[in-house]
Amino acid sequence: MKKLTIMALAVSALMGCAKQNPFFEYENWTTPHGTFPFNEIQTKHYKPAFEEGMKRGLAEIDAIVNNPEAPTFENTIEAYNRSGKMLDLVASCFFNLASAETNEQMQELEVKLSPMLSEYSTTILLNEGLFQRIKAVYDQRESLDLNPEQRKLLEDVYEGFAENGANLDEAGKEQLRELTMRLSNLTTQYGQNVLKATNAWTYEITDESQLDGLNEDTKAILRGIAEKNSKTGYMLDLKPTTYIPVMEDCNTRALREILYKAYNTRCIGGEYDNTALIVEIVNTRLQMVQLFGKQTYAEKSLHKTCAETQENVMNFLGQLRDAYVAPAKNEVKELQEYAQTLGFEGELMPWDWSYYSKKLKDAKYSISNDILRPYFELESVKQGVFGLAERLYGLQFVKNDDIQVYHPEVSAYDVLDAEGNFLAVYYSDFHPRDGKRGGAWMNDFQPQYLNADGTDHRPHIVNVMNMTRPVVTDSLTKPALLTYDEVETFLHEFGHALHGMLTKCQYSALSGTNVPRDFVELPSQFNENFLGEKEFLDTFAKHYQTNEAMPQELIDKIKASTNYHAAYACVRQLSFGFLDMSWHTLTAPFEVADGDTVKAVINFSNEAMEQVRVMPNVEGTQMATAFTHIFSGGYAAGYYSYKWSELLDADAFAQFQLAQQKNGSIFDKETADRWRTNVLERGNTEEPMVLYRRFRGGDPTIDALLRRDGLIK
Repeated sequence: MKKLTIMALAVSALMGCAKQNPFFEYENWTTPHGTFPFNEIQTKHYKPAFEEGMKRGLAEIDAIVNNPEAPTFENTIEAYNRSGKMLDLVASCFFNLASAETNEQMQELEVKLSPMLSEYSTTILLNEGLFQRIKAVYDQRESLDLNPEQRKLLEDVYEGFAENGANLDEAGKEQLRELTMRLSNLTTQYGQNVLKATNAWTYEITDESQLDGLNEDTKAILRGIAEKNSKTGYMLDLKPTTYIPVMEDCNTRALREILYKAYNTRCIGGEYDNTALIVEIVNTRLQMVQLFGKQTYAEKSLHKTCAETQENVMNFLGQLRDAYVAPAKNEVKELQEYAQTLGFEGELMPWDWSYYSKKLKDAKYSISNDILRPYFELESVKQGVFGLAERLYGLQFVKNDDIQVYHPEVSAYDVLDAEGNFLAVYYSDFHPRDGKRGGAWMNDFQPQYLNADGTDHRPHIVNVMNMTRPVVTDSLTKPALLTYDEVETFLHEFGHALHGMLTKCQYSALSGTNVPRDFVELPSQFNENFLGEKEFLDTFAKHYQTNEAMPQELIDKIKASTNYHAAYACVRQLSFGFLDMSWHTLTAPFEVADGDTVKAVINFSNEAMEQVRVMPNVEGTQMATAFTHIFSGGYAAGYYSYKWSELLDADAFAQFQLAQQKNGSIFDKETADRWRTNVLERGNTEEPMVLYRRFRGGDPTIDALLRRDGLIK
């Protein structure tokens, strides 16, 4: 009797815990569209929710493995695709907030979770019974009555297991398991080091004359940083809203040099050193792929991409190098000569580029961020970006205050189609915070897929950015006025969001942005093209004080300046691509000969970038140690994809320009419909280049990119 009472109390306590933890009851959420109840979610809920999610997920896998019926597409492949829903929800919430609204407790938990999740994933991927059922279905695929999307899911699931060690022997599987856990820990630590190093650096300024050239808005930001750190005067940090205006506008060259060197020596030595982690990461990746008989990490990583092979990637990068390096050197020469007319002596250094580039742009086009900002008030820009989606795709964005958000600055919207049908939830998060990492991105909180009953579960999408804040001080109140680049970034990330929101797929694994890396940037970079179009600017670019439309003369200058220093921008991206490929085409472990890891990593990285270097290298600096895309993100052996996608986006937008010439509007509905139905809606249900050719009517060429950048007529 006593034992029964103890058991009853234990069950009661467990049920109480479940009730207090919102993730345990996710099926019963009453929030709009089943959105996350952020008001109820606390940091303490994550760990037990992860543990329960993994427990349930493994139980669902066991049910598939132990099913007495013969393996079928439905009871094996679809069942596998539906498994782990609770864990997916918990992980989506946690890792989105780990980037957008983190804290010390979450960062500590992230480190602990990394090996747990790696172990969970590896346990499933190396489950022999599960793989045998998957293989049984795969082996009979030719005789199965499957639609193209089902066939694609079957192929992807099988290859996902095979490429993650299912065909390895037991010793190989165990080694892969250990390496996967190790890599997860290393990449997590690398990313956290970058965030901590970025947040840790500040530079106090008591002499306002050092800030000569900065506008009052930027000075107000710097005063705010000082106040936050209990200092008087001004203070620099390494966030974009400080770094960019100082590098572009500050007349004090020594201050620009200090900021440049601080930014480009992050995680080189010191408390947050990433050089040893880089060596461990690339060597661990190499060990992993060698288990599969591959010579390099890139060889395996590129298998399911548009590029397919590392040779194709290197040929592509080389083709662009040959086309752009000479024009980029001419741009540097022109800027050097221009700087000399302003009294500059000596050789231009990297901390001079943005400063004099902006001045030359102003001289050529009489255009600057200070001139443009008043026309790019954030609320107006939002309406312009939303309006673009309405004109092209018939979308409506209706703010929904009943949807809970993870921070007061976040806004949530119901996204409706032209008929008023619900399509998606859209969250926007615009401004920098200490708990938010730098940069800008799109992600989903919940993906799109068809439920087992055939109903459509629509996606919940978030855009996170680090844009200029409103200026609010005792003496000044001004709304958020964006730079041209910030507006372009918004369009870019919103292009990703459209890819996520418009998707119409059967399976979450194939929906939205779950496409190869060298295709995922296509919708985002395509969206940027509209910013150079008068027809688009006319819809929203109005002065925040007078409501006057942006003058025609200014629009003409924007159009004329769109390819300003395009060659330099291209070789900069190429340098990152060559750096990435150099680290991930190693055929033997990276060794540090003399024990000086910092020196070895910097020298190797500099050598990789040398073939496209058009400005002096600054000794002791290197961006590899803060290159989160490839060392803690998903772009290892994939950074080239930005330029690959740029080639495609220029080629795609050329179709809209042709329609504009024919029909008089860049918002051509027929072209937009083809783009939406063949690219934005289809996810990864077919090979990406098949989808692109269906939209384009043929293969892309480099001509549209060269023409857009002004290298050919």
